[in-house]
Amino acid sequence: MSEITIQNFQKPDDIESESFRIIDSEVPEPRLFSGAKWEIVRRMIHTTADFELLELVRFKDGAVESGVAALKNGATIVTDTEMAKRGMPVRRLDPLGSTVHCLINDQRVVERAQREGITRAKAAVDVAVAELKPDIYVVGNAPTALIRLVEHVDNGTVAPALVVGMPVGFVNAAESKALLMRRNIPYISIEGRKGGSALAACVINAMAVMAL
Repeated sequence: MSEITIQNFQKPDDIESESFRIIDSEVPEPRLFSGAKWEIVRRMIHTTADFELLELVRFKDGAVESGVAALKNGATIVTDTEMAKRGMPVRRLDPLGSTVHCLINDQRVVERAQREGITRAKAAVDVAVAELKPDIYVVGNAPTALIRLVEHVDNGTVAPALVVGMPVGFVNAAESKALLMRRNIPYISIEGRKGGSALAACVINAMAVMAL
């Protein structure tokens, strides 16, 4: 049996730096992505240890620039889960004047969902569009949220600076992302079933670092 070597890192920043170094070494240049796009994809790989993302991540032209500009201008961000909200730390958003909101447990959303017989994720998008008018939407869990957002885009009620659309799962997850990627709006997404709240949040983290 081979010997197990444990690396002795004490500081979180050192662990993160070493993780990025390993990722860079295992994805040598020339890479499929470069510049700001690589910074985002690299953080996604760091979050999941999933190198298959290299083949699955999709960027609309200009999406990164649009998202970073929105963050610099104090973006209002709405996400579909509390987990994703917690994954976008205020230490990075506060200096930019950007805020993140999750309405999934908001009483207005609960009542709307019950009244209209729809999911809370879908109702949360409706309330966000009507009341918060977000600059950035981050969807990591609920396909119904992303589908509803696409409907609002089609109706001309929203024109977001960025949509991070990465719902995960087996029912309508891939399909909702396919709908998003057919729209002429700034998006960052993942083809197929993979995704999740942590992945979606880490995209904003990477862009906040750029904005700072």
